[in-house]
Amino acid sequence: MSGGGLLVAGTTSDAGKSVVTAGICRWLVRQGVKVAPFKAQNMSLNSFVTREGAEIGRAQAMQAQACRVEPTALMNPVLLKPGGERSSQVVLLGKAVGEMSARGYHGGRQQQLLGTVLDCLAQLRGTYDAVICEGAGSPAEINLRRTDIVNMGIARNAGLPVLVVGDIDRGGVFASFFGTVALLSPEDQALVAGFLVNKFRGDVSLLEPGLDMLHGLTGRHTYGVLPFRHGLGIDEEDGLAVSLRGAVRESAVAPPVGEDVLRVAVCAVPLMSNFTDVDALAAEPGVVVRFVDRPEELADADLVVLPGTRGTVRALQWLHERGLAAALRRRAAEGRPVLGICGGYQILGEHIEDEVESRAGHVDGLGLLPVRVRFAREKTLTRPTGEALGERVEGYEIHHGVADVRGGTAFLSDDSGHGLDGCRVGQTWGTHWHGSLESDGFRRAFLREVAAAAGRRFVPAPDTSFAALREEQLDRLGDLIEQHADTDALWRLIESGAPQGLPFIPPGAPA
Repeated sequence: MSGGGLLVAGTTSDAGKSVVTAGICRWLVRQGVKVAPFKAQNMSLNSFVTREGAEIGRAQAMQAQACRVEPTALMNPVLLKPGGERSSQVVLLGKAVGEMSARGYHGGRQQQLLGTVLDCLAQLRGTYDAVICEGAGSPAEINLRRTDIVNMGIARNAGLPVLVVGDIDRGGVFASFFGTVALLSPEDQALVAGFLVNKFRGDVSLLEPGLDMLHGLTGRHTYGVLPFRHGLGIDEEDGLAVSLRGAVRESAVAPPVGEDVLRVAVCAVPLMSNFTDVDALAAEPGVVVRFVDRPEELADADLVVLPGTRGTVRALQWLHERGLAAALRRRAAEGRPVLGICGGYQILGEHIEDEVESRAGHVDGLGLLPVRVRFAREKTLTRPTGEALGERVEGYEIHHGVADVRGGTAFLSDDSGHGLDGCRVGQTWGTHWHGSLESDGFRRAFLREVAAAAGRRFVPAPDTSFAALREEQLDRLGDLIEQHADTDALWRLIESGAPQGLPFIPPGAPA
């Protein structure tokens, strides 16, 4: 017998689908329900590597953490990683299978994947009591409905009830709810059970007349009104947010420990990927993280981070065009800290041979590290562990570039001191490992080095636990659902499906 299910859709992108899905997952698991997340198709440059070596969206990895289960490729069978305006790398069941234009994908390939997607969902529903699915964009994207496999396409084929989330902070939420339903076909409308208002500020009683009118117009209930809360975004898909920064800044117990703050500037390179790496820095009391795109913004930075990117050569050209490349070279010459992660590490090297990603061939790097990079067709996907600065480090690797290190010292080593990854020359550091800064002991040791090199009297807090902060954040999401949603009605949806006899709202989807 298949477990229960629910599809969390949204009136728009960034309406709060990922957050609501994670919140429902955490609420359910606290009730003793064995639950898993699912997103049939994700478009994101922020990804994660599962223990079996599969690449999935970071949002699904965080939702799995909300469920207190290990993430697997089943939870995000299709991942699209944009490589430009009109093409993306297609990752199927955790492995890259090639580049494809948007027209080619929506023109046929997407529909071919429906069977794979439904099979993954069926496997999860056969294993878990409930599967909470996340949609993408809006289910009322009528130009894409024919080939849809992530919104109503999956709901129809799997018989899932649909909850539509709207961000009231943007305005127009009532029109968005009504219009979303009214642009769906009768068969799709029959699965749309109701609505959930997200990011409400103020007195809910002032909203209730509108909710009553919405029910009268659509025959559908609103399953909750979630209040606006700062710092509740889980790992972002495409935005430029530092997920935990707001939560930590609001904390009454997190002033700087030392006399100085530490300023971190993150170069906002094109096709920036896994910028969630800097979340752990932002979680440290007294560390100020900002994204920059001008050389003068590096002047007062104690640490500059070059993050990962899906376009290493393009990002390198952008750094030159903006004057940031020259600024980074000056920093390195002055012994001021620079950290490159993944694509950022490759940019810091001597040269890049790329016949895979950009097909640009030989390209000179910034020459700040004695490293030569060659792009391989097969992607490295691993979950390594090692040591650095006397502390244990865990991370994950997602890259085509293979580094040939010809000098300096290894950044990360094994238990015997043999180099595993990365390179360090003076205060210029590079590594392919994403997530390494989430290792608390290493992060503190690294920040101490940075502070000493920068001449700052900054002291890392001795007890900041990034994992505990993330758990606290997920519990806050669960609290939002438990305290502000009709959980009994939500459970009935998950267990029994959409209510029967929901009215049709004209005009419906065009013929």
